Amino acid sequence: MENHQKLAEKLTILNGRGNGVLIRMNYIKKICADVKLRPAILTDKTMEPAIKYITKKFPNIDFRGTVQSLTSIKRQKSEVMEATTSYYDSFLDVIEFRDHVYELLNTIHASQCFFNIAINFDFTKSYLDLIITYTSVIVTLARIDEKKALVGMFNCAHEMTKGSSDPSYLRLSQMFVEYEHPWKKLTEEFGPHTKSVTAALLSVRIIYPRRNLPVAQWRSAQLLSLLNASTAMLDPACCDTMACEYLSLEVMERWIVIGFLLCHSSLNSNPSSQELWKMALRSSLYVTIIRDELFSIHKVSEDLFDSIKGYGKRVADIKECRDYAIANSGALHRERRHFLRGALKELVTVLEDEPGLLGPKALFVFMALSFSRDEVQWLIRHSENMPKIKTPEDYIDNQMAELLFHMEKLKELIRKYHYVVQRYHIQYLAQFDALVLNDTIQNMHVCPEEESVLLSSFVSTLSVLSVKQVESKEEFDFRALRLDWLRLQAYTSVNKAPLPIKDYPDLAKVMNMIQFHTKMVDATEELLRETADVSILCFYPRLFEKMFCQSIDEMTMKRYLMAFPSVCSSFHWCGHPLCPEEEEAVAKRSLRLCVTFLEQIAKQTSTIMLEICAEQRNLNDQLLPKQFSEAISAARHRKQKKAAPKKEVQKENPGAESLRKDRTITTNMDKMHLMLTEICSSYSLCSNILVYEHIVVPTEFLSSHLEARLSEIIVRMANYNQSTQEIARPSELVAGVRSYGASLQSLPNYVNVDVVRLLKSVLLQQTQPLDSRGAPTITNLYTTWYLESLLRLASNSLVVHSPAMQCFVNQISENDPAFQAEEFSDISELRALAELLGPYGLKFLSENLMWHITSQISELKKLVMENMDVLVQMRNNFEEVEEMANLKKRLTGGDSLLKRMTIIGVILSFRSMAQDCLKEVLEKHCPFLMGPIECLKDCVSPDTDIKVTLSVFEMASAAGMSCDVDPVLVSAIRSMHTDNMSIEEEYKLSCLLLVFIAVSLPSLALDPNSCYSQEHGGHNNNIHCLALAINQVASAMLTVQNKNIEQHLKEFLLLASSALLQMGQNVESKNRESIYLLLHMIVEESAFLSQDMLERCFPYVLLRNAYREVYKSIIITLG
Repeated sequence: MENHQKLAEKLTILNGRGNGVLIRMNYIKKICADVKLRPAILTDKTMEPAIKYITKKFPNIDFRGTVQSLTSIKRQKSEVMEATTSYYDSFLDVIEFRDHVYELLNTIHASQCFFNIAINFDFTKSYLDLIITYTSVIVTLARIDEKKALVGMFNCAHEMTKGSSDPSYLRLSQMFVEYEHPWKKLTEEFGPHTKSVTAALLSVRIIYPRRNLPVAQWRSAQLLSLLNASTAMLDPACCDTMACEYLSLEVMERWIVIGFLLCHSSLNSNPSSQELWKMALRSSLYVTIIRDELFSIHKVSEDLFDSIKGYGKRVADIKECRDYAIANSGALHRERRHFLRGALKELVTVLEDEPGLLGPKALFVFMALSFSRDEVQWLIRHSENMPKIKTPEDYIDNQMAELLFHMEKLKELIRKYHYVVQRYHIQYLAQFDALVLNDTIQNMHVCPEEESVLLSSFVSTLSVLSVKQVESKEEFDFRALRLDWLRLQAYTSVNKAPLPIKDYPDLAKVMNMIQFHTKMVDATEELLRETADVSILCFYPRLFEKMFCQSIDEMTMKRYLMAFPSVCSSFHWCGHPLCPEEEEAVAKRSLRLCVTFLEQIAKQTSTIMLEICAEQRNLNDQLLPKQFSEAISAARHRKQKKAAPKKEVQKENPGAESLRKDRTITTNMDKMHLMLTEICSSYSLCSNILVYEHIVVPTEFLSSHLEARLSEIIVRMANYNQSTQEIARPSELVAGVRSYGASLQSLPNYVNVDVVRLLKSVLLQQTQPLDSRGAPTITNLYTTWYLESLLRLASNSLVVHSPAMQCFVNQISENDPAFQAEEFSDISELRALAELLGPYGLKFLSENLMWHITSQISELKKLVMENMDVLVQMRNNFEEVEEMANLKKRLTGGDSLLKRMTIIGVILSFRSMAQDCLKEVLEKHCPFLMGPIECLKDCVSPDTDIKVTLSVFEMASAAGMSCDVDPVLVSAIRSMHTDNMSIEEEYKLSCLLLVFIAVSLPSLALDPNSCYSQEHGGHNNNIHCLALAINQVASAMLTVQNKNIEQHLKEFLLLASSALLQMGQNVESKNRESIYLLLHMIVEESAFLSQDMLERCFPYVLLRNAYREVYKSIIITLG
């Protein structure tokens, strides 16, 4: 035992180190070949002469001579040395690794070790892995074209800096020269090891042929099925070669192909070797060196054997095997994938239903994962290098999603029910394995003391295990036991060992089984990595995306699509501590692929769901009142016994689409619901995906897509056309939104998505002018339309505000507007608008309305300033009739003043209607909130501080309540800036504005459109809106200036009454009575004026006669 030379430890360490060096060499090759990632030192134009010179003269480069080509390196020697040091050190790692491998292989050769994969599995596998890893490192190194330039530049800079070459340069350059043609050199190196390598490879004959069987034999044996022998379902799955059962087929093929290339002499001398070699050649066209680095089995073998005398027959064998592989391997592996899809589906279904079976049947899970992983990797490496054949479909699999999905499901089951697996195998180890191992040891004829101590320690370690340790969640670690077993394999495999393991196969069988059982307790994740690692897909992103696109187009594959992003979570397995530089790039690529797949899945899911919503909306539209006009007309004709007008097309009644004579006939809705069910099933695979340090939630992608698409759809349903100023009626849009909302409520039946949160988010965004993506919302569109279309026409008196009908109506004119104003401004439509826009949206609408009002007020101030002197005199002499008449003649811009005030009144009337509807909507939705606000508003008195009053009014106004002073208008007027004007001057302008309006009112009687309309309850030119405008503007302006509103409105009332009474003497005033009513309206609208105040300055009899005059044409009928 003292002479075992630590073979087990060296094999373990060198295999780990070799994988790191191999990944490092692959990384260097990739970045040197990529134009974007190449080291800057290689892309520098000034370095080109030096690189060409070094590559040409390598390795004998004259660094000390006066070579002009090297002057660029001399100028930047420190930068060159810094840039190439990491690459130089990496190449030195190859030399170091090679030296240790040489030493170990020679030691094993000298020890004449025994190798048998079925007996000393770990020892044999480590030996073969080391050979393949070493070969892969050398082959990858030979493929790095820039290695000579990098090493040469480093040594040149080193000599120029320190005056001498690097000590390792000669060995390194010699290695590059030797391995210029790697396979020739490698076969020379492995000549002495032919016996050991051949023995190890031939032991694979026990496993490889039965693993490489046609699908028909798999199917006849019911491979991987738990249901074929239901009576034995609870029996533990075990065999003489436990670890061999889930050994990768690709790994075995790599051993055989590369092993017999290195030790090719056995192919001529040993028929068994030749038979095994041919079997591997017939199975594949390519094997993997590392990641996406492949080598063509037949081409490399043929080129090598062509250069060796006496290998003509082997070359012929290679060609025959290549033709066979091209003709048959594609179909063989296609059938295997088809079989595995069904087998894994059955396995997942059974284990999901009875997870307790994961204990006794864990081996089946890892076998299934290993078989599937092999087929996935076979397809990956052959799809990118497809041979020219008549059946290319053998190398294309549009059902890859299903296989990956079931693999992910099995991995999830192992992780989810790890407690079950652990509990079962702890009992198995303590109550069965320990006893069997003890009996095996007792039955051994010879057992040296040191081996006996090791074996006894195995028994004692297993015997103390108990279920209580699992229940108390104690951490288990059997790595020491497994390493001791590897040591024991090494001790007992050398020639003339005191305890030769080949004489005790029962001991090997028991220990191999124990090793598997210990891994079930503490190393399931390691086993999952060994059997289910498909991280190679990270290095085939184009192919991976192509597979996804093929699967997403297949109806039956939609339920398995989540496997693609889920696979990205295992890409971290492909990293290694020796190459930390690539981790960031791999992490970015993994996350990009995962996000891309989830985006596509979410996009298709949202598209299907929203198509269903659109279809439901079309059905709901059939139930809108406007759709029944024809039915009502027909019923009316039938009642009157008149002939109904002929119809060209007979419309179907709503609901006719649900009547089907044959259930087998599928409608478009049936297909969409089926698609939705299928694609939503994929979300059940996982609630979140961990990709490096990022936690990705698939349903959030769906919510995000639905949110964006639903926002677009709502805006599109508004049908806003800027050129024609057309837009959908708010009530129709509300119906559409409700239809979409009702349909979306069914989505949680398929996938766990918070639809309530989604709808709240979308609809809340629609109450803002721009949504989260910066796109216009319905708030923006409706605000624009009402300002640019409805209110603009109302400002020109083409549309009239009707207080009686509480809406705007069209005037009869030659140029009829493109829409009916009442269809967009009656109570039902404004309620719908309030539902859509909410308090936030109506606040935005109000702010835009106020902007128009303030622009009109600015013009009003200009008019006042133009007539300031006259207005001051009129304010002081309003009781002198003749003086007032003369002064009035000097006023200019009276008509413009009233026109602008009318426009303000129209805007405020529209806002008042919208606010009333908002109040009704909020009282319906949140009465518990409206009550306290109204109570707080009622508590405000004239004595309350103005700031407090405005704060309360602002809150009340946001809830749609009317206030004595409009806080929004106050804020808008306060924000108006007049250059070089004090507060007192502003106050003076406000007073004179009221005077100007009061003395200008009589001129309205001269306008023939000032006639009062009994039908509308207002004037035909909207001057009745002056009442609201005067009260609101005056209140707001005086509030800003902190003056008494009531006092100034009384003064206005006195001036206006005097002016109107003087109008009575003018016989030209045809609409005098209509203007008298305007004075009454001003008082009614005001919170500060009363009828008593009016009667003191204006006779009530005139108002009574005015009302009688304007209503005298109405015919009243009773009964």
